[in-house]
Amino acid sequence: MKQLNAKFNFDFMGRRKLAYVLSAVLLLTSVGSLMTRGLNFGIDFTGGVLLEVGYSGVADLPDIRNRLSASGFGDAQVQNFGAASDVMIRLLPRQGEDADNAKLAEKILDVLREGDAAVDLRRVEFVGPQVGEELTEQGGTAMIFALLMILGYIMFRFQWKFAVGSVAALVHDVVIVIGMFSVLQLPFDLSVLAAVLAVIGYSLNDTIVVFDRIRENFRGLRKGTAVEIANTSINQMLARTLITSLTTLLVLLSLFMLGGEAVRGFSTALIMGIFVGTYSSIYTATATALALDVTPEDLMEPKKEELLDDMP
Repeated sequence: MKQLNAKFNFDFMGRRKLAYVLSAVLLLTSVGSLMTRGLNFGIDFTGGVLLEVGYSGVADLPDIRNRLSASGFGDAQVQNFGAASDVMIRLLPRQGEDADNAKLAEKILDVLREGDAAVDLRRVEFVGPQVGEELTEQGGTAMIFALLMILGYIMFRFQWKFAVGSVAALVHDVVIVIGMFSVLQLPFDLSVLAAVLAVIGYSLNDTIVVFDRIRENFRGLRKGTAVEIANTSINQMLARTLITSLTTLLVLLSLFMLGGEAVRGFSTALIMGIFVGTYSSIYTATATALALDVTPEDLMEPKKEELLDDMP
């Protein structure tokens, strides 16, 4: 690790203005899409119908999706739960004749039994829109509360300029990840919300590691400007950041490719978060602290007054 760190000498902060432009473009695109297109909310937020069916053998999910799509249920979310023979089907709220849950369940069961006559309907459940509204409010409240607690923690551990930088990075990451789901119109459900909260934790951890090294160098290095010390600190932690990001990314790519529909949204959000979080811990968080004119004196421990002995 030390040998690898010694080879890095990039001028990250010298390119921070270019990073400002890139972040501004990503944020404007994300916010614009959220305001115009919105999110493609899943059944957890919109309400709808949930069905559980059982097969005698391993369920063929692609075939189930194709049959439902051909019968007018193209919005159905199909995934395994528990055993490979158990299937969960989620549908957005239906209008007209299909609004009757019993009739809807019978219609879907008929479609599925065309492929396998032994399909067994185990449960039909209606998720009301009021539940969706409560989940939306609670999810937003959880994010705001998390950001406020993080702000207080960084102010206590470091200094308010670093606290502003860390929260700016977290807001930056959350808005861009959610915005990309809006731009691509990917399904946004509770698993994606959980991934967004996990991105906050991942990005914060990376940011604190960088800030910790900056604080050490501010106190230890006698020469150099704040920008130079920040560059030195980032280069010293770059190997650790890359190794952590790459190993995490390998796991998430495995989940994305092999985990199936159940974890597709979760892994997608975290993959986006890895890239955005690594970028923001280097540029957004540190660059914001430098923009607020952080100096080594901000992190110096206050000198204790020496007590003079009156004795001769």
